[in-house]
Amino acid sequence: MFTDSRSKKVIFVANCILNQNNKFDGTANYPGAVTEIMEVLKNSDTGIVQMPCPEFICLGLDRGFDGKHEQTLIEENSKIRMLMKREPAYTKMKELVHYTMTQILEYKKHSFTIKGIVGVNRSPTCGVETTSKDNEEISGEGVFIEELSNELKKNSITLDIIGIKAFEPETAISRVKKLIFNN
Repeated sequence: MFTDSRSKKVIFVANCILNQNNKFDGTANYPGAVTEIMEVLKNSDTGIVQMPCPEFICLGLDRGFDGKHEQTLIEENSKIRMLMKREPAYTKMKELVHYTMTQILEYKKHSFTIKGIVGVNRSPTCGVETTSKDNEEISGEGVFIEELSNELKKNSITLDIIGIKAFEPETAISRVKKLIFNN
């Protein structure tokens, strides 16, 4: 099975790396995709699995922003994190984790190599090494990555999970290359 030209290698990538249009107002660093990361992925012979954007699906594009008062990025991220932990957003997010795990398990079942998962540091949902909480950028995972990590553990699956920041392209490129080519 699968004797065609496919590499049988995939990488899971946070939605906003491939689509900056899903980010809330004032946070996109690119008009479309994070071009430097797309270039690395394109040249890696690795299939790209775009994970769902939990914030967009659960809270909408405006993330519930009322427009009545200005908030800093960290304050807005902290608010989003709080909203994602409330119903009905939390239940919807858990469904997105299940959807992502279904894909991971299917690739594993057919002996594909999953190079890893690329999240976005500082994100309230997809942060890996850092997230936003209580109006600060802190060490820790965003709520989606945390739930996904828990499901990976429950299924005895070990994957490398890294976080990048689009506004630090050199560091992001280096980290993604290391994930793809040293794994």
